[in-house]
Amino acid sequence: MKRIILITGGARSGKSTYAEKLALSLSPNPVYLATARIWDEEFRQRVSRHQERRGPEWTNIEEEKALSRHHLEGRIVLIDCVTLWCTNFFFDLKSNIDSALTAAQEEFDRFTTQDATFIFVTNEIGMGATSDNELQRKFTDMQGWMNQYIAARADEVILMVSGIPVKIKTEY
Repeated sequence: MKRIILITGGARSGKSTYAEKLALSLSPNPVYLATARIWDEEFRQRVSRHQERRGPEWTNIEEEKALSRHHLEGRIVLIDCVTLWCTNFFFDLKSNIDSALTAAQEEFDRFTTQDATFIFVTNEIGMGATSDNELQRKFTDMQGWMNQYIAARADEVILMVSGIPVKIKTEY
């Protein structure tokens, strides 16, 4: 049965760790679909730390944008993360909010037609002050709209606050 779970929160709120534990509680061999594009050395080290935390029970897939090209019927799939995934669309489409949002929404819809359990991790980047950088404001808008899009389709939404999961939405 298809199920969509969205885990959101701020930086270092415990989103990924919680999502990994949830996935492992649902399957002995979940799929980790990593959407990161390596931008610099510091980010490469972050990715390495995430990879080291996962054990051999995980099926690891790296996919920057085309999630739907992976056929994962019947699997528990952790997508980490929506923010980096949206960043890839945003920059590849020259910071055009409408084009990037539409492309991400269409890809989300194609991907989630599969009968699987999807655990999406995302950031609430709009909870802080408004940036004085126009590009950052545009991305924050796009990301916020994508989070709303996924949350509206999710069966469950969890907000992570200081490592504590707070259920925001539950539909079964």
